[in-house]
Parts: sequence; structure tokens; C-alpha cells
Amino acid sequence: MTADFETRLNAYAELIVKVGLDIQNGQRLLARGTRASPALAYAVARQAYRAGATLVQVLWEDDALDLIRVQEASLASLNEFPDATAHAFNAGAARGDAFLLMYSPDPALFQNIDPERVRVFSAARPAALRPMLEAQGRNDFTWLAVRVPTAAWAARVFPHEPPAMQQEKLWDAIFSICRADTADPVGAWRAHLNDLERRRAYMNAKHYAALHFKSPVTDLTLGLPRGHVWFGGASVAKNGVTFVPNMPTEEIFTLPHRAQAHGHVTTTRPISVYGVVIDQFTFTFENGRIVRADAKNNQTALENLIASDEGARALGEVALVSASNPIGRRNMLFYDGLYDENAASHIAVGRAYRFTLREGDRMTAQEFADAGGNESSIHDDFMIGSSDMDVDGIFEDGAREAVMRQGEFAFET
Repeated sequence: MTADFETRLNAYAELIVKVGLDIQNGQRLLARGTRASPALAYAVARQAYRAGATLVQVLWEDDALDLIRVQEASLASLNEFPDATAHAFNAGAARGDAFLLMYSPDPALFQNIDPERVRVFSAARPAALRPMLEAQGRNDFTWLAVRVPTAAWAARVFPHEPPAMQQEKLWDAIFSICRADTADPVGAWRAHLNDLERRRAYMNAKHYAALHFKSPVTDLTLGLPRGHVWFGGASVAKNGVTFVPNMPTEEIFTLPHRAQAHGHVTTTRPISVYGVVIDQFTFTFENGRIVRADAKNNQTALENLIASDEGARALGEVALVSASNPIGRRNMLFYDGLYDENAASHIAVGRAYRFTLREGDRMTAQEFADAGGNESSIHDDFMIGSSDMDVDGIFEDGAREAVMRQGEFAFET
């Protein structure tokens, strides 16, 4: 580890603790780690204890062991999930711990595995962690998702670089995109969050009834429920602490009505589903439901995803992202949802965040559904934005106005 790398890694860890999670004195931090993340985990632990954390607990997971299990275990056993892990996550959520989710993607981990085996295995986690995921959807606690490079991920992103340089290049990209290599990383993030706050305030003041997305490959209208709320950048947890759910983040997002999606949409970036990369696909919607799904490759993986449960064929999120943001300007694919979704406007099938509907966290499941919210065990983002995408906001009386033109926001804040 070079001195320069260590300096930037510590700056990244400081951002995670001070901006992403805003660790409070006396609070516990529960983290999900992987084989690739010890260096970051140790740096975060040091920063967290300096901020007053009483305990930093890291639950280590291993993609290599997961792959062996999916390859060799019986199909009937793949729906099991480690009891100790489930208890730790669910208890941490109930206790109000801060959550750090360190992911180390391998976009093609399950590329050559029977899709049914992958589906059963992947469904076990959200089922076992349902109490935590529901609390997360209500912002009951502070939480943050970040990425840590692996050799497999770096090779996918930088296939033409020498293997010895691939992870270094990916770390450089992460530090730059997450503003960890600036003179004042915390200050840079404060300014960025202020910009996102002004955009979401503008959208919240409009109270649009629908959004219309139009490009050469997309013609999609999404109804927005009454009481929908735009978020972006920072959120506020139930304990009043401001946190940033994702680093990086460039989006403002809200709740689409689960029964009011009409038209067709084609993705503009590859996505990884159950460890299988799908280069491009098109969804056709009627009355909020996906009635047709056409993938350029790995059709079965896409069909398995939207067959996960009843809510998997409807939308839970719509997000607007400027095409010229720091990730978009790189004009590169990360083959990872967190990074690629922040390069382009996107939608998500599956579970909606209750906090994106006014009083949503106080509603029963039926009340939330009646108001337009979607329930599901999954939440998967698909990038649809591009430099030739226009977005209109539509009012209840049918009048419309420009929200985005050629991938850029059409209003000043």
C-alpha cells in the first residue's frame, strides 16, 4: 500500500463515517464486508471509533464460498440463509445501529450457473433479512452502500489494462468519483449535497402527476402518486441524523405509481442480474405491469427476476440523473448498479421506499399499495437515461413542461 493510496483510502473512510453515516457518539456500527474489503474496513473502524462509536462489528462474506455452494449444494437447500447473519442484521436494525454495506462486485459470478439455482439462492437473503429491509425502507436507521474493487470486477471494467494495473485503475476511479482525492473531500461533498437538495426541492414544489420519458428507444409515461416526495443526496433517519445512503450519488428519485406505467423502455447500460450480465433489454408496460420483457442476451435471468414475486413486475423507484455528472462524463461502464445508476436516469422494479410517499412509513401494507406504493422482495435498478433523452413533467390538468432535455436538467435552481 503506497502512501498516496493510504491517504486517499483514509479520506474515503472519513467520508463514509462523517458524511455517509455521520456516526454519533455512543452508536454502534454494523458492516458487511468481503474478502476484498479488509483495508477499507480497518480504516473505517479507526475513523468510527474516533467519532465515538462504541462497537464496530464486521460480518464477513465470501463470494467464492457462495459460488461453491450454488454449484454443489442441493437445490432444495439453497433457500437457507445463515441464522447468525440474519439475527445480527435484524437485531442491529431494531437497535438503531449504523449500517455500512461494503460490496465487492463480480458481475459475472454466476454466469454459467443454472438460473433457477441462482434465483433460489438469491431470494434467501431478502427473505431472511425482511425486518431489516423494511426498517431500511422507512429510514429507521442510517445506512450507506459503497463498493470495494475486486480483481474480477477490475478486469471487467479495464480489460485492456495490464492485470497488475486493473485494480489500481478502479480504485483511482472510485476515489475520484467519490471526491476522496480533492483538497477538502468533506467540503466537496457538502457542496454537492446542497446542489442535489436544490434540485429535489424544485421537483417537490411542482407536484407533477406524471413524467414522460422520450428517446429514440423509449416512450414511457410514469404516473406519480399524490403525496410522492423527491429525495436525493442526503436523507434523514428516524433519529434525526442526516446520512447519505449511497456513495457515489448523483440522483434525485421518487415513487412511481405501481399501476400507472405505460409504454416501453430500453436500457442504455448493461446490468448484472443474479451474477449474470444482460447487455440490453426492453420492458413493455401496461397499467403499471411489465407485460413483455425482451433481452438481448440471458433472457431467462431477466424473466426469473421479474417472476420473483407479485411486485417484481411493477416499479418501485424512478430517478433523474444529469448525463454530464462525474460518472457519466467518464463514458465507461462499471458493470455495477450503484455506479452505473448514478451515470444515468433509471427506474427500479420491485420494492418501493416508503419514505418516498408522504406518511408512507405509517401506512399498512394495503394502505401503501392503495396509494400507489409497490411491495416486493427485490429492488433492482435499470439505467434508461442518455444524452438524447427528454423528460417532461405532466400536471393533473395535462399541461406539461420540460424537466430534462438531451439528458440534462432543463431548469435552474
